[in-house]
Amino acid sequence: MSIVVTGATGQLGRHVVEALLERGVPAAGVVAAGRSIDKLADFAEQGVTVRAIDYSDAASVAAALRGARRVLLISGSEMGQRVEQHRTVIEAAKAEGVELLAYTSIANADTTGMKLAAEHKATEAILRGSGVPFVLLRNGWYLENYTEQLPGTLAQGAIAGSAGDGKVSGAARVDYAHAAAAVLVADGQAGKVYELGGDEAFTMAELAAEISAATGKDIAYNNLPAADYAGLLTAVGVPEAFAGILADSDCGIARGDLLVSTADLQRLIGRTTTSLAEVVRSAAASA
Repeated sequence: MSIVVTGATGQLGRHVVEALLERGVPAAGVVAAGRSIDKLADFAEQGVTVRAIDYSDAASVAAALRGARRVLLISGSEMGQRVEQHRTVIEAAKAEGVELLAYTSIANADTTGMKLAAEHKATEAILRGSGVPFVLLRNGWYLENYTEQLPGTLAQGAIAGSAGDGKVSGAARVDYAHAAAAVLVADGQAGKVYELGGDEAFTMAELAAEISAATGKDIAYNNLPAADYAGLLTAVGVPEAFAGILADSDCGIARGDLLVSTADLQRLIGRTTTSLAEVVRSAAASA
């Protein structure tokens, strides 16, 4: 059985390949597909098949999926192009006759009003009409979305946003990767929908408190109107359109759109999810 992991040059994709190998999947049965195959040389040395893939290039997608029985479609990063890119992968999977395609969607995709979810909703609709057996991995926020900004947070002495008192069921990227690996090696997954999030939800004020505790610096959370937050982001170089999406996502947090009530992630990985405190402490130690 060949398992193809797309987006394997990204952080999530790398974790998934590693998780599959840890679960005992033979290296020869794993295909790591990404745009820059030179970044996958370490996997190739372990016996993993490495293939180039570009979601916008149908020929490369078909070649990457050749012989696949199961595929993990990690959502693309090019906003505005993702629906058609994902369609290309889904059509290639159908042509190859794959037995399962897992797609990394967004938490509460069917109910959220977040603009960021629109392309995920559209992809889910394509999957439902494709005839390809699929499973949805509706990933919540990565804790790294925040900890990777730690140097800037410490420099500013505050976290800014528009999330109010809304809670996020965030989890570490590696947790989502292990969940994906668990699904890819299991039977009977077609048609399932997993809402994935960390065991303990947190507010932005609680995130600020964790950073304060880990660094010894007093970090506050400054809640702003969405327009003001978007303006702040553009002022520091974030493209205007993306700044608007980030501010809108924070409004979604305030509504509870990223609060996950299931324990799907914990069940799939077979342990409690990595805590916010642990991820913050790790990031602070290397900041």
